[in-house]
Amino acid sequence: MPGGPVLVEGPVEITLDDGSTARSDRFLVALCACRRSRSYPFCDTSHRRRTRPPPTDAEADAD
Repeated sequence: MPGGPVLVEGPVEITLDDGSTARSDRFLVALCACRRSRSYPFCDTSHRRRTRPPPTDAEADAD
């Protein structure tokens, strides 16, 4: 998915720009490609929309 994570088979150890390292022991690791993640370099799905579209007339009438 464009703007979504890069999936890597784990475990992984990543060296960041500042020289620090991030590690994950998971068997599949989602790495953030959009830099919106609060848990960067790991993906927390921040690339997804956080708002829902307004309900349609049919959905509003069902309530």
